[in-house]
Amino acid sequence: MLHTYQPKDAATCLRARRVVFVGDSVTRQLFFQFAHTVDPGLPTAPPDDEHRHADYNFTSSASGAHLAFRWDPYLNTSQTQSLISPSGVFGDAPESADRPALLVLGAGLWYLHYEDSGGLPAWEAKMEATLNALSRARTLPADTVAVLPIEDVVPSKLSRERAATMHASDIDAMNSDLNHRIRPPAARDPFAFFSAPAPHERPPPVALPLVFNQMLDPSQTEDGLHFGDALVRAQANILLNLRCNDVLPKVFPLDKTCCRSYPWPTPLHSVVLAAVIFWGPVCWMLSRRLNPRGPGQPLIREEDMPAVVISVAAVLIYVADRTGFWLKEQKQFDSWTFGFLSIFTLVLGLLTMKGGDKDLGFLNREQTDEWKGWMQLAILIYHYTGASKISGIYNPIRVLVASYLFMTGYGHTTFYIKKADFGFQRVAQVMVRLNLLTLLLAYVMNTDYISYYFAPLVSMWYIIIYLTMLAGAKYNDRTIFLVGKILVSMALITWFMSEPILLEMAFEFLDRVCGIHWSAREWAFRVNLDLWIVYFGMFAALAVIKIREYRLMDHPQWPLAVKAAVGASAAVMLWYFAFELYQPDKFVYNLWHPYVSFLPVGAFVVLRNANGILRSANSRLFAFIGTCSLETFIIQYHFWLAGDTKGILLVFPGTRWRPLNFVITTVMFIYVSHRVAQATGDITNWICGSSKPPSLPTTNQQSSSTAGRRSSPAAAQEEDQEIIFLAPPDDGPVPKDSNGNPLPMEPDTPIRPQRRWVDRLAEASPSSPGFRVWYGETEWQPGLKTKLAIALALMWLVNIMWQYPYGVPSS
Repeated sequence: MLHTYQPKDAATCLRARRVVFVGDSVTRQLFFQFAHTVDPGLPTAPPDDEHRHADYNFTSSASGAHLAFRWDPYLNTSQTQSLISPSGVFGDAPESADRPALLVLGAGLWYLHYEDSGGLPAWEAKMEATLNALSRARTLPADTVAVLPIEDVVPSKLSRERAATMHASDIDAMNSDLNHRIRPPAARDPFAFFSAPAPHERPPPVALPLVFNQMLDPSQTEDGLHFGDALVRAQANILLNLRCNDVLPKVFPLDKTCCRSYPWPTPLHSVVLAAVIFWGPVCWMLSRRLNPRGPGQPLIREEDMPAVVISVAAVLIYVADRTGFWLKEQKQFDSWTFGFLSIFTLVLGLLTMKGGDKDLGFLNREQTDEWKGWMQLAILIYHYTGASKISGIYNPIRVLVASYLFMTGYGHTTFYIKKADFGFQRVAQVMVRLNLLTLLLAYVMNTDYISYYFAPLVSMWYIIIYLTMLAGAKYNDRTIFLVGKILVSMALITWFMSEPILLEMAFEFLDRVCGIHWSAREWAFRVNLDLWIVYFGMFAALAVIKIREYRLMDHPQWPLAVKAAVGASAAVMLWYFAFELYQPDKFVYNLWHPYVSFLPVGAFVVLRNANGILRSANSRLFAFIGTCSLETFIIQYHFWLAGDTKGILLVFPGTRWRPLNFVITTVMFIYVSHRVAQATGDITNWICGSSKPPSLPTTNQQSSSTAGRRSSPAAAQEEDQEIIFLAPPDDGPVPKDSNGNPLPMEPDTPIRPQRRWVDRLAEASPSSPGFRVWYGETEWQPGLKTKLAIALALMWLVNIMWQYPYGVPSS
């Protein structure tokens, strides 16, 4: 993966150092493009033809770097020899200010073109002497030395004189000779480490960018020899990657994998890595010691599996994106690939559709899982193909993120209105479930917590929803009061986010007190982009509940209202797509997004729930992805994508293997995400306990109400039933409580932990050895608040002690 260098990056790397190019006209063109990249104020070509064969010296105003070109198409002048000779003025001065940061040598075509130069034998002798001198030097004449390959020519476009002497076969032979000398077979032998090469076989410490010739395209040259500025500028960028990638601070995103070694973890980072990696094996071994394996029992018990899964997943993710075990490549957007993947995924989803025997109700769990699933797949395809630069694709993806936040507002508001359970346990369950994996990866991968922006964003909005619903909770049954305090919350958050200094002060406090380094500007962008969609979800939840209370579905005009809502929603969807495609670019659309995103979200909800058939049908594939959508969103940063989402992970390198690579990495990624979703849900239940009482799975708990609402046995038995929103009255009877009021079912929330074996285990056997090995069978059994206090104190201590290279925040 290459980094596109800007003047600021080049200034950080080169500072006031020298950069020297020596060679012919091809090297000269590369020099000018290099200089222009370092400092856009410098020229891109010689001023006129009369000064083509001259030397050039520039000083960058941005970095102070001294850029020099020496015209020497034969590499035989005394000035060139003083640069490359080990006995020259630079040979024994590694710390000298005159020692170049980069030395580029490029020559060969003049040996072919002019017979009096000696031809190929003379070039071969010169390169042998040059490379031998560099090999024998106690100190290289520059920090990085690059020898350019002989440039391939386009014979059909060469002049008659050049075509007569510059033959492709000779150029191939010269490059083959260079490759053999700079990268001898012994150095390319994967088993060469078993025996050290002889001194005369050791390769010179010189770079040979053979990729330069692979970049050439006949359409980019007019004379068959010199290629267009854009192409040569890309070659110059490769030289900057070669020189600077290993010099710049190695902080996330680690998107510069070319010519760069991965950073070694600091001592504290190593301790964190070891703790996470060995947690699972240690839990498993201690569990086996406390409860030896019996005949017929699996090697890893179910209660030990979550810790093992987390440790194995951490190893896989770290190896994938923080080592060179697997390669990475940059994203290349292709409209055909994007369209094929989108249609193929849609077809698979439709093929796995199943219909229900009964109307499952408005925004039922199966439907919200499906909704999260297909949205997550769309986001994954969007990230994998690098479609963020395409405004017509970027804009609808922003609506998908808004849809997640809508579900957050709708689900949690419905829960707090219906159950009014404002206890600490539920808050802890939601926050731990949302942030467990995100915080783990932030430390393991040495990244920034808010760079995984979705989990922090949903966490923030959940706290806002909780505080909004908690304020005056005993009056939540009064519609005017509830609407009023939601509007007040909306106004306060809008005011807070409109004052940048407030957020900067908050982040400055976290920096000084907690050692947390976050970007206030980046966070403000994320929040402001979807500033009001959560409140739209809250009002939607209130509207659904009030429709139930006032029994509007029984009104004679309800079917007509449903048809009108469906027609209006279809029109809104058509309008939105026309509107977003009409925007000149995504930056203009971002200005409109907070004001219009609720329209397509609301329209989709109405259309998806238009009748009983649509409400009861769902896609099993999409629903499956929806159950692990949080994990896929987070793990994709490192295990499916690469370079902290900037590239693509390659298990099988090579262009022809890209389809196979996509299939293999996708299967691995989905499987790991699914297992991690199960493990994080299980660990969340162990940390926070289960909110459900010991009972049969079909019995639900009636949570305590602080709003003074009355409940009855009939209501408790029918609590899992849901109002049929937008359904005509003749769709079937609506379940009612003892007072005759229709009963809604609690809607799904984006972070709902699945109820599996661990829920029953937590209720029936609170001393599971797989999780509690660190205090074994002692009498001390820490409670929820104690566990969270220990975790927060430990994170605070780690943050304070964490090391940041070059003063740059990295976690």
